Amino acid sequence: MKMTFRPATPAERLYTYDQKSLIESRTGCIGHLRGDMGKGGDEFYATWTDHRGDLKTPEFQSELDEVINALRFDESYGSVLDSRTALKRFCRQFPESSFGGESQDYGFRADTEQFSYLLRLNPGQGVYNLYCYCYRRDWLEQHMKNAERGIRFITPNYKELFRIPDGDSIRITHSDGNQIDRVCRYIDDCHLEVGDNIYHICEFAEMVGRTHSTVIPLRSSLPEKCFSFLDDTGESIIIERGVSGFQHTGQWVQGGFSPEEGAAALNEMVGTSKAQSAAMKAGAFWGWDKPEADPKNYNEQGQFVKPRQRERER
Repeated sequence: MKMTFRPATPAERLYTYDQKSLIESRTGCIGHLRGDMGKGGDEFYATWTDHRGDLKTPEFQSELDEVINALRFDESYGSVLDSRTALKRFCRQFPESSFGGESQDYGFRADTEQFSYLLRLNPGQGVYNLYCYCYRRDWLEQHMKNAERGIRFITPNYKELFRIPDGDSIRITHSDGNQIDRVCRYIDDCHLEVGDNIYHICEFAEMVGRTHSTVIPLRSSLPEKCFSFLDDTGESIIIERGVSGFQHTGQWVQGGFSPEEGAAALNEMVGTSKAQSAAMKAGAFWGWDKPEADPKNYNEQGQFVKPRQRERER
């Protein structure tokens, strides 16, 4: 058996969890294996759950056994599932595989000729150490390629408002001012999952209009907060993602630096790029659903680049 094994990308990590039935049918999710390494950390107990039993062929079942055994005993794959100690050591070798934040999970992907295995690993004690979701490789790759087009949000007459990547969130503000944030998933170009519900994109647009609500993207490509400045006074301000306006700081840049240089220096200290800070400022002042509030529409210097110009630069 020929197999590749590598850290999963952020987009691939989405498929290390249960999906709605529509997504599972499009990705060819056969089922998933859940396992732990016992109290001592050097055992291996696993249970299987079907998702699409019609795809669980004898050929797949035989290969799944080979894949798991290779990850347990083959040193060329790090013997990652040999023990909890080995699992912890292996995950720490690939910090880019971490889900980040407070999560203790790490994501990896194994591919054979016909099947893909998306693994969510956790080296902690008292938790399941392994979730392995199994897919028809060609189905999964086609769905993920389609999902790269993003999730469309439109008006009831099909005018596009904005797009977000698969797995990003939106903020819905109701007419009474109450707000809810929901994760969205791509199903196809005309259907999306919002929280626990599935909609046609036009159906969702009609519901938003009928309830006099508004929707904005909460782009994961933007930081939670960033520093900026007021053009007219030079005062340093703080901008929060998804929030209109800004927070006053009552401070001005010292030492001969311009307000723009001061904000750039503060943002650089926390890893916020010029493109991100420019998009944040545009969102706070002009609207988070505008193209100017998307950092992909800026160059490295934080200058807005129109779509046609970006195509020419490529």
